[in-house]
Amino acid sequence: MPGGALLHAAALGLGANVALGLIAWAASIPARDVSIVDAAWGLLVVAPAIVVAAVIPEPGPRALLTLLLSGAWALRLAVHIAWRHRGQPEDRRYQAIRRRNEPNFAVKSVYLVFGLQALLAWVVSMPLVAAVASAEPWGTLDLAGFALLSFGLVFETVADAQLTRFRSEPRTKGTVMDRGLWRYSRHPNYFGECCIWWGAWLVAAAGGMAWTIPSPLLMTVLLLKVSGVTLLESDIRERRPGYADYVRRTPAFFPWRPSR
Repeated sequence: MPGGALLHAAALGLGANVALGLIAWAASIPARDVSIVDAAWGLLVVAPAIVVAAVIPEPGPRALLTLLLSGAWALRLAVHIAWRHRGQPEDRRYQAIRRRNEPNFAVKSVYLVFGLQALLAWVVSMPLVAAVASAEPWGTLDLAGFALLSFGLVFETVADAQLTRFRSEPRTKGTVMDRGLWRYSRHPNYFGECCIWWGAWLVAAAGGMAWTIPSPLLMTVLLLKVSGVTLLESDIRERRPGYADYVRRTPAFFPWRPSR
């Protein structure tokens, strides 16, 4: 696909994300809860790839599998986050942002939260966009990429299901989840998410689009240093007394044998 045509299609994808972000923002106003953006994240990431598949004359040989796997990821994530958040107040991360930006946070959130998320999701979506658009024939790197993407999707799904089940047990309230995959990593769901985006990048690279590497790099930084591991563990030791011991014996990200 010519570079100009791909750029035009990608720009349309960004426009779609802006529109979806505005819809999510409008829905957050009466609820006074911008946490809705988390449930919309998956759709914001996949939307540009769907737009590209719809507007280019002929999607490439990777398009169908890319859209199926990324669509499954987005749908699962949206359902999981929406179900987890049901009946809950606004996420404490967003409450902190709200406090720092009052008055008129309802207006400011259109760019501080929803606009920023729409832009980040568009950047993250680039390997999907490239994989859909590339006309290069399949190769060994495609198999490795789709395998890693699929592994990450399964790993993340299992980790989230294990944590959901753990939290639903009354006797585990206030204790630390250290079962299943959580015995080998303190954040196995984030590890799975990271695998998804490096796998997607391998598929894009197989199609001659290795320039999309900012996507997995950005996701890795977000998961490790921004909205993921670092943020979640900033105060969890105060809320869960056994967490300090869990930290001592369990790897933070990459799964490995616990120290004891």
